[in-house]
Amino acid sequence: MEQGFHIDLREIEGEGEFLCPTCGAIISPDDESGMSYDILETKTDEDDVLDEIVIQCKACGSTIHVAGFEALAEMESLDYLDDYFIFHVDLESI
Repeated sequence: MEQGFHIDLREIEGEGEFLCPTCGAIISPDDESGMSYDILETKTDEDDVLDEIVIQCKACGSTIHVAGFEALAEMESLDYLDDYFIFHVDLESI
């Protein structure tokens, strides 16, 4: 097994954010500021679909391997369905 911590997004609650296992800094896939982590490496499967990223926490320097990105894609699909069902409920109440 590779050195560092391993986070599987399928095993955490929320929308993909998690705490650094060492220092507790919030790491979120939505953070585009570059303030909380650096991406060291991206790994894709044979279809060039994102499989894992290796990041480094900027607060403490810990290396974290993040997998389970299909969970985020599923959540986005569910968000779309929520919007769809809310729209239909509103139409029925008119």
